[in-house]
Amino acid sequence: MRPLRPLLQLRSTRIVLMALAAAGALSGASTPARADDWPAQPIRWVVPYPAGGGTDVVARTIGQAITPGLGKQVVIDNRPGAATIVGADAVAHAKPDGYTVLTADTATLAANPSLYKKLPYNPDKDFVYIGQLARFPLVLVANPKFPARTLKEAVEYAQKNPGKVNFASPGAGSPHHLAMELFMDQTKVKMTHVPYKGAAPAVQDLLAGQVDLMFLDLASGQQNVTAGKLRALGVATPKRLAALPGVPTVAEGGVAGFEAYAWQGMVAPAGTPKAVVTRLNAELVKALKTPEVQKKLEGVGVEAVYSTPEEFASYARAEADRWGKLIKAKGITVD
Repeated sequence: MRPLRPLLQLRSTRIVLMALAAAGALSGASTPARADDWPAQPIRWVVPYPAGGGTDVVARTIGQAITPGLGKQVVIDNRPGAATIVGADAVAHAKPDGYTVLTADTATLAANPSLYKKLPYNPDKDFVYIGQLARFPLVLVANPKFPARTLKEAVEYAQKNPGKVNFASPGAGSPHHLAMELFMDQTKVKMTHVPYKGAAPAVQDLLAGQVDLMFLDLASGQQNVTAGKLRALGVATPKRLAALPGVPTVAEGGVAGFEAYAWQGMVAPAGTPKAVVTRLNAELVKALKTPEVQKKLEGVGVEAVYSTPEEFASYARAEADRWGKLIKAKGITVD
């Protein structure tokens, strides 16, 4: 008959080993993803706008380009609504495992925090920044029947007719709206804002002469400008656009230092492993540097932009500060 003490010791040892094994399994399950074993499944890219629009095209173009390098499919999930809030909220509260990312733009990260009293997400606390994606150049356009043919004439006309010139936007607080508020602030003119639910109805009324002016992104306006259906008065970029070489910059038109973009980048839920962020950023930069991707984006009026995660975070916060001050100074709200 074997002594009792050794049997108890053996049983105790087995219990400890089993506990250690279980702890090891749990530890392994919670260990942050490594770049060499991620991804193991498709990646969901949430786009907070409808399918078919400029933002959707950008995501699908880049998503297709980074798929081979990742080795897993990038699946676009359109979640439009409430100035990107619907999509942003979904991603902010998603599992931070590297399998959910979001197209975050000027509204998501820079304007909404100042436009809304309450948001279901916090740009700084709920997201980790991965990298920039694109910029949408803005163009000041007018209905051809508008009496001013140049930007200088438009400013002079608005100064002589305060409040009588109407301008459209895809919505209150949109980059297009904020660009015009900045323009009015710098030129000391007063115009009447007519907000629409999206760019399409705004452009339709601009073409029909129901409104006079609009800051329109090149992706939405290039075709009508080229066809002569809209008159381009100036581009809100530091340099002239290759797509519209004959159109001067707003700065050239007399508004020194004027610059405004609608921009986009990729973010993920806070807590997403650093190795995943680094890997995703590397794939984004590689794709955005390719002539194929740049050419396709340029074809729809979009400029490819890439950055480090830190550069994107810094840029987004600077934009939030810039537009936040303007929003508060003008008393703009959408609540």
